[in-house]
Amino acid sequence: MSQQPPQLTTASGIPVADNQNSLSAGPRGPLLLQDFHLIEKLQHFNRERIPERVVHAKGSGAYGTFTVTHDITRYTKARLFSEVGKQTDTFVRFSTVGGERGSADTERDPRGFAIRFYTEQGNWDLVGNNTPMFFIKDPIKFPDFVHTQKRCPRTNLKSASMMFDFWSKAPESLHQVTMLFSDRGTPDGYRHMDGFGSHTYSLVNEQGERVYVKWHLKTQQGIKNLSAADAVRLAGTDPDYAQRDLVTAIDNGEFPRWDVKVQVATEKELDAWSARTGWNPFDLTKVWPHADFPLHPVGVLELNRNPVNYHAEVEQAAFSPANAVPGMGYSPDKMLQGRLFAYHDAQLYRVGTNHQHLPVNAPRCPFHNQQRDGAMAIHSGGDAQNYDTVQAGGHGGGGNTGMGHGEGPLALHGAAGRYDGRGREDDYTQAGNLFRLMTVAERQNLFANLAGPLSQVSDEIIARQLGHFDQADAAYGAGVRAALKILGRNVD
Repeated sequence: MSQQPPQLTTASGIPVADNQNSLSAGPRGPLLLQDFHLIEKLQHFNRERIPERVVHAKGSGAYGTFTVTHDITRYTKARLFSEVGKQTDTFVRFSTVGGERGSADTERDPRGFAIRFYTEQGNWDLVGNNTPMFFIKDPIKFPDFVHTQKRCPRTNLKSASMMFDFWSKAPESLHQVTMLFSDRGTPDGYRHMDGFGSHTYSLVNEQGERVYVKWHLKTQQGIKNLSAADAVRLAGTDPDYAQRDLVTAIDNGEFPRWDVKVQVATEKELDAWSARTGWNPFDLTKVWPHADFPLHPVGVLELNRNPVNYHAEVEQAAFSPANAVPGMGYSPDKMLQGRLFAYHDAQLYRVGTNHQHLPVNAPRCPFHNQQRDGAMAIHSGGDAQNYDTVQAGGHGGGGNTGMGHGEGPLALHGAAGRYDGRGREDDYTQAGNLFRLMTVAERQNLFANLAGPLSQVSDEIIARQLGHFDQADAAYGAGVRAALKILGRNVD
């Protein structure tokens, strides 16, 4: 008779009521800070490695400029977009996600694509990936998901069983899994891949009007990917392939560029789209189809200067999607809501209390606050007043000041609770659409790339995962079955 697993509790022994769904205001969020289990889970996860990043550990960075090419002031009052031709200094860090600092640049993995804009109003960090979607839609699952991509605690080896056990029980991951095991799962360096903000963000104009947006960066170098065989070969012969390629290109004056574009939608438009499709526009496992929300050109990002000291400028670079300047904002995207807390918290632990004092992280505009002391306090404020003067009554206060910076209040809907969408949300159509966009050759590569790790797992896990492929597209499941049969796993 099998034993029941122990009751899941917090570190203080409090029973966990639900480990699958964060506490949110209504089924679409946003999340509530009172969800102590989510907060504790993310905080502990951020402190599991010293001092290496838990994710995105190995990366490359470069400085550059962003130049506005098209007017979007009707959408945002952010000053970096105030006029066509305006330039803003930037720093970009590319990375693999799951591997350690010594891992190979060519591993099958999403690629981080984090951009810092040193604007006159403070730093804006657009922290995304080279994919427009992600594996999960709720941050409470993030530590568990990443653990499956790391090493087995018993063998200290990567485990296909851990990965596909998670993915096969989380059909929301299928869209990203399809992208990961396609040719785009092994990009040819960092210069030949697109970038995405991935999350839904918002923009606010001078009138306080809000629109929701998704950011896209389209490589001017053209998309290039490595075959699975070449990726494995380079992992052995040149594990720093992407780093070498980026540094060499910039040193040679071959400055990589990306066209920066944005999808825009009002809340009313998203509500109508959601009613028609059944998809939550703030779900990170979904994309906004370009036919419904076309791309609008914004500017050009160019990388033109290599760092002088890797550790000081790349390893200690500390990004956070919470860094949004006036004219920009967030959305009810649950994964974004979790990252707004988790990224800054990770940097406090990894780099230190005053990580924003380091040159690569410091804003290039005047700044002032009452934060004092702590380790490595470069800007300690001297003998200036160390508290903000409280404004007494009688100064016209008491009204709703909205979200700040002239952004109007955001209406929240729904009763607070943990909303479980499993079994009721469509996790297959967009994954199937991505599959159907592939050429015959790309599909064959997808089948082979999936069959390799799937051939190492149990029949039970294979059956669950094949069921997801079948629901996305019958040809998808059939193709993976045929590829598995070639490897000696007959799953008919």
